[in-house]
Amino acid sequence: MKKITSFFLLFIAFIMSPGMTASAQTHKADDILGTWLNQEATGKITLFKENGKYFGKVVWLREPNDKVTGKPRTDIENPDEKLKSAPLVGMVNMKDFTFDGKEEWSGGTIYDPKNGKTYKCYLEFDGPSKLKVRGYIGVSLLGRNTYWTKSTPPQN
Repeated sequence: MKKITSFFLLFIAFIMSPGMTASAQTHKADDILGTWLNQEATGKITLFKENGKYFGKVVWLREPNDKVTGKPRTDIENPDEKLKSAPLVGMVNMKDFTFDGKEEWSGGTIYDPKNGKTYKCYLEFDGPSKLKVRGYIGVSLLGRNTYWTKSTPPQN
């Protein structure tokens, strides 16, 4: 019994030692608002709020026009035939996020125009101007992260 108590006390001391405690930073719900540059630096997404939920809209692409036709790039991978001709710039590709009151925006979806698929998604900060975007199927373990950086709005 004495060994178990000693182990427990050491464990508590270890997790409470400086540098080992989680520093839970609390954010305000609207901290994610603004324009973000995706990890590949190929697009900018403006996160906005509407009716208490958060959405994202593609506002800039490094290559906004099709290389062959010269016309604006469209959502050619969309499984809905009617949406294949919709321009990528202006597309709302993130929908219905809510803030948990501390650090995460969840309950939303993110659409990937590269493959025409929609994923569950959550967002959380990974630094003062870096946003972790996790898209996943089913449970968040089956997904991937991408990191966006705060950007200035695109110049028209």
